Amino acid sequence: MSRTAGGVTRLPRVRFDGWIAGTGTASGTRIVLGHWQRSPFGAFSDVMLESAEGERLLLAPTQETADFVSSTYVFDTVRVVPVDVGVGDGTWTVAAGPLELRFTTGRRRLMGLVLRAVPGALAGRPAWTVLTDWPARLLLPGVRTRGSAGGGRREWYGARDLLPIRAVSAAWEGADLGGMAPAEPPVRFGFGSTPRNPALTRITTTVELGPE
Repeated sequence: MSRTAGGVTRLPRVRFDGWIAGTGTASGTRIVLGHWQRSPFGAFSDVMLESAEGERLLLAPTQETADFVSSTYVFDTVRVVPVDVGVGDGTWTVAAGPLELRFTTGRRRLMGLVLRAVPGALAGRPAWTVLTDWPARLLLPGVRTRGSAGGGRREWYGARDLLPIRAVSAAWEGADLGGMAPAEPPVRFGFGSTPRNPALTRITTTVELGPE
């Protein structure tokens, strides 16, 4: 724990800077990709999936990242597999063990332009989410920018850009998951979901660790 100048004890916090992509598929599987360029574990990517039957699965590249993510969110199954992400000309390709994912982004709309106008230093502050949480709830049903996580942790999401996803192809163990669809019902990994409409969000996530 750390102590502020006013003598108030504050739990340690860690930050993740990168992108989150969320989409549904025609089969009912919802997919959430986290692509982190800066984190306490260095650069890495992970994938969360929820099947049409409600099974929640984490695919993470190392045991260390799997342990951290599964302590923050709730999963029925956790698998450690290589997670490789390629990005070029608005197209993202993901290979994560049994999952193959490819999606293409479109031109940013008004909300994306508004988010890009917010200085990064401000967007990344947990206090900023006090102002953004209610607009996010109203404009993007299921989305939350602050809340409680697993293990007594707290989280804040500071969005810095938003791009629509225009096309998706995905396969699990070689079986086609179907084309792009809304991410509904909302995923149940944590206190909030991804936007209903498939989207790619640039984000700064702050996690306050719980007491040991």
